[in-house]
Amino acid sequence: MSAPATIFTIGYERLLPGPLVAELQSAGVRRLIDVRYRPQSRRPGMSKTRLGALLGEHGIAYEHRRSLGTPPDLRHLYKHGQVAAGAAGFTAHIEATAGEELDALAAELGTAPPTALLCLEADPAECHRRVLTDALRARRPRLRVVDL
Repeated sequence: MSAPATIFTIGYERLLPGPLVAELQSAGVRRLIDVRYRPQSRRPGMSKTRLGALLGEHGIAYEHRRSLGTPPDLRHLYKHGQVAAGAAGFTAHIEATAGEELDALAAELGTAPPTALLCLEADPAECHRRVLTDALRARRPRLRVVDL
């Protein structure tokens, strides 16, 4: 029996670009999937183009998947401490709008390079990344989730 697939998650809220890359490299991550709805940041180096270039310089592939991001109406719930309501809303949203994409991601994790999901929030329990990993585990029950 093969080993279970692993997916990593990371939030950059408390990290600058260099330490973010170091954390990913330390974990052996070779692909980062940015799951921000809008891959923009006030923090220098954390917007899509510059982050993708920096990761590429360190041998980490960058992908942005807007469809796995939290739309503004649901992000509002998370920002205002209504995590349970945000998670419930996002679960319904993601299954309705990106279920096939989740199916494909779950299927490829066994053969894909070590992959991390990226968002802003430092605490995965307060972020939509937890909903995404729960949805992936529903599709791939032996999936191991490692929060960096």
